[in-house]
Amino acid sequence: MDHLHNIISVNIFYEFSFVLIIAAIIGVIARILKQPLIVAFIAVGVLIGPAGLNVEISREQLHLFAHMGISVLLFLVGLKLDIILIKSMGPVALATGLGQVFFTSALGFFIALELGFPVVSSVYIAVALTFSSTIIIVKLLSDKKEIDSLHGRIAVGFLIVQDIVVVIALIILSAFGREGEDISIASQMLLVFIKGTLFLTGLAFLMKYVIPFLIEKLARSHELLILFSIAWAISLASLCDFLGFSMEVGAFLAGISLASTPYRDSIGGRLVSVRDFLLLFFFIQLGQQLDMGMVGKQIVPAILLSFFVLIGNPMIVMVIMGMLGYKKRTGFLAGLTVAQISEFSLILGALGLSLGHINHDAMGIITLVGIITIGLSTYLILYSHKIYDKLAPMLDIFERKYAYREEMDISNLPANIEVIVFGIGRYGSHIANKLADHGIPILGVDFDPHLVKEWYRKNKNVQYGDVEDPEFHATLPLHKAKFVISTLPDIETNLIIMSSLREQHFKGRIALTAHNRKDAEKLREKGADMVLLPFEVAAEHVAEIFLEQIKADTGKKEVPMSGR
Repeated sequence: MDHLHNIISVNIFYEFSFVLIIAAIIGVIARILKQPLIVAFIAVGVLIGPAGLNVEISREQLHLFAHMGISVLLFLVGLKLDIILIKSMGPVALATGLGQVFFTSALGFFIALELGFPVVSSVYIAVALTFSSTIIIVKLLSDKKEIDSLHGRIAVGFLIVQDIVVVIALIILSAFGREGEDISIASQMLLVFIKGTLFLTGLAFLMKYVIPFLIEKLARSHELLILFSIAWAISLASLCDFLGFSMEVGAFLAGISLASTPYRDSIGGRLVSVRDFLLLFFFIQLGQQLDMGMVGKQIVPAILLSFFVLIGNPMIVMVIMGMLGYKKRTGFLAGLTVAQISEFSLILGALGLSLGHINHDAMGIITLVGIITIGLSTYLILYSHKIYDKLAPMLDIFERKYAYREEMDISNLPANIEVIVFGIGRYGSHIANKLADHGIPILGVDFDPHLVKEWYRKNKNVQYGDVEDPEFHATLPLHKAKFVISTLPDIETNLIIMSSLREQHFKGRIALTAHNRKDAEKLREKGADMVLLPFEVAAEHVAEIFLEQIKADTGKKEVPMSGR
């Protein structure tokens, strides 16, 4: 082992090569265990740190890469800041996001005090417990194909609210400067306000008169566009650090400055891999700083705080969503997404450590809670539906007697509804309109409030609801319906629909949608009366059009030849 250590320490390139190999191996193990890479990368830091192999990797280079990773992460958060999504979800995103932050931080503060932490450390720990990982949640929901479900949209909405809150927290904390500076808080805040106003004014000028022109020219080369984006993020991060703010704030504002350009999705898509690679070094750095000798002393407080995050955070979300009129199922599935702390919690703790506000003990607690909650919440989200089925009878207290957000008055619906269409987007609306043109009474069902309002304005029969909720189907007018058509392509969703309709003793026929023949065959085996293959049908129709055109063109060419 000493010989290996000596070889690695000879050259910094050898050091980073060794670290990347270890990270790749542990990353594969984490993937097998269905764990996010954040946990794996912190484990790499522990393994190569003083408590493990004690690889003396250059701290300056590691620190540099870590800060670049954080800057790119905050840049992408600003770039993807989707205020429209928050508005589309109405009050639930703001109420749940802000409510969960307030109640979690308040309760977490008193728990940390009872565990013996000083007031300032308790504040940091409490605030760190409030933020959930947007990166992890979006990835897990996307893998489960639930990102566009009702609870998925609500979760993404309040996660964006949390991201905004954490950036505001970073700004406030950076305003207090380092401990021991001989300057009053009032003077410091005034100075920060003046510098911040000048900085934002300059940035607004660039956003209006310079950036649109510059980005248009750079967009002709993808390589230059990405290079400029990274340079812009790092430069504003450095400028903010020079002005007395945190680098994270500068990177976040750099992202916002490009968020209104038409190239934000292109930039964001290409920088995701860069972000993930650079964040590797931030989490490795955290793992290295984790004092394993203190883990035994900190494990009990970490478990108690983790229990609060795993149980308390989802309950807070369920209470708020229940009060807002959502069903217990939607509240439970959305609530599970906040059952962990995020990479921003660790960044917040690292900032407090660098400013001298907290010590390594508090940072160690935050890191341990992060490892525990991220690791366990992953399984909670992956198996959320099965967990809900077990706990559903005990969750009635989180639901109003009339969950008006997900239930509509169906008393005005015609009694002779013959066809119910789940999913009234482009494909579903075309099917519904064609049937309605022939005088067939149609009911459209969707969880997108915009689509529902659009149908309602057109005096079409429509009902708002989440078709993944088995209890929702009991509210549908199924007694006279001859067909239920699902235009949703996800096979798991369609299996839930079919099972729920059978439980409601639906006598009509069920038509489901699949995107490939394998899923179509599975749906037929489970009892679907019809399976729609829109891509295949569309491809066959287009091919027939081209074949007819080719034959027509060929015939035209052959006419003059036959006349000779």
